[in-house]
Amino acid sequence: QVHVVESGGGLVQAGDYLRLSCTASGRVFSAPEMGWFRQTAGKERECVAAVDRSGIHTYYADSVKGRFTISRDNAKNTVFLQMNSLKPEDTAVYYCAAGAASLYGSMRTNVRNYDYWGQGTQVTVSS
Repeated sequence: QVHVVESGGGLVQAGDYLRLSCTASGRVFSAPEMGWFRQTAGKERECVAAVDRSGIHTYYADSVKGRFTISRDNAKNTVFLQMNSLKPEDTAVYYCAAGAASLYGSMRTNVRNYDYWGQGTQVTVSS
């Protein structure tokens, strides 16, 4: 079992930045893939960014490319999402997820490929 806990959300103005953190505990070696998803009311959960265990292979949604950066510190079992130049449309609940199987390419975007989820952290960007 892997437990995932997010932190770092909040209320900011457009153009500001936030850094989300996600710490995994438990059998973390069994969850090589980590991803950040977001969801707003009435919409499906979408993958914002994802990274493999090495930290080399990443995925970003088109809407956040150039603004968001995902990184991980395996020694601390922590994944970060640096969010710069935030826009009101980035407002959502952000979830961290851990996947038990190695993922490739677009597989990283599928919620069903992640086995462990955090409770979510609210990010609100005012205009």
